[in-house]
Amino acid sequence: MPPANPDGVGPVGVAILARAPIPGQVKTRLIPALGSAGAARFQHWLLQRTVHMALAADIGPVSLWCDGAPRHPDFAVCNSFERVTVHQQVGDDLGMRMLTALQESPNPQGTLVIGTDCPVMTARHLQLAAQSLRDHDAVVVPAEDGGYVLIGMKTPDPRLFQGITWGSAQVMGQTRLRLSELGWRWAEPVSLWDVDRPDDFERLAALMPDLRTDLARQHGNQPNSP
Repeated sequence: MPPANPDGVGPVGVAILARAPIPGQVKTRLIPALGSAGAARFQHWLLQRTVHMALAADIGPVSLWCDGAPRHPDFAVCNSFERVTVHQQVGDDLGMRMLTALQESPNPQGTLVIGTDCPVMTARHLQLAAQSLRDHDAVVVPAEDGGYVLIGMKTPDPRLFQGITWGSAQVMGQTRLRLSELGWRWAEPVSLWDVDRPDDFERLAALMPDLRTDLARQHGNQPNSP
């Protein structure tokens, strides 16, 4: 039975793209500030927070799309949740990986795709995005750096992900152009920011005073921590 939506919107899927928290392979721009192990612990924190947030939104089925080490214990934990399915990411670039997640997570009312790099995103933001799909073909949450932290649509279209300069400040502008070319009506209900650099981490830590304590506790709970 699909989860109840508090705003009366039909089930809208949430597809989460995530990387396994392997030291040296994740959040590399944070390694100078946190160290490789610390950056991996932060990725673990981001992954857990994002999955719990998506479940709390209660808008529809949640799927987790793994990049690297799909049998990593963190992904296994997520797979143990009753309402989370775990899949391997497919595609040569970010656009293809998002497109595949959308195509493989069909819902009549649409599907939202998010990453794990935006810890200021809340369950309410997902609910607002789901509501937006009632009256729009797509919904996008822009990021302050010129990208976006969420994109959702009723019917996936490969053209939305073609010719995009991924990782650049032009992503959102290029995506708006693609949406206009398709003649789609879209909503941008809010703008948020993600955590990629040390300054972003400090900004987050100022908002969440317990963050460093949580990461230190996580470190202490690892039996073989250096």
